[in-house]
Amino acid sequence: MTEPITPEELAGLMRQNAGIQVEPTDLADRPDTSFEEYGLDSLGLLGIVAALENRHGITMPVDAEKCPTPGAFLDLVNSSLTKSGA
Repeated sequence: MTEPITPEELAGLMRQNAGIQVEPTDLADRPDTSFEEYGLDSLGLLGIVAALENRHGITMPVDAEKCPTPGAFLDLVNSSLTKSGA
């Protein structure tokens, strides 16, 4: 079973796939801050979704690339990982 995606992992994905530097504690402490406020656009989020799909070998929910906040993204992705048993 796959471990849930953490704010630390999401921060790393934001850095690797979109060049966005953000502290994991910011994502954890302010999960309802919009990705836009962190400087992440829809293409950057799409890159993160693709990286997770490649890493876990499953298709992420279509809505993952439309999540407005880190909290919503982590909830949706982690729920999908749990259901898939990946």
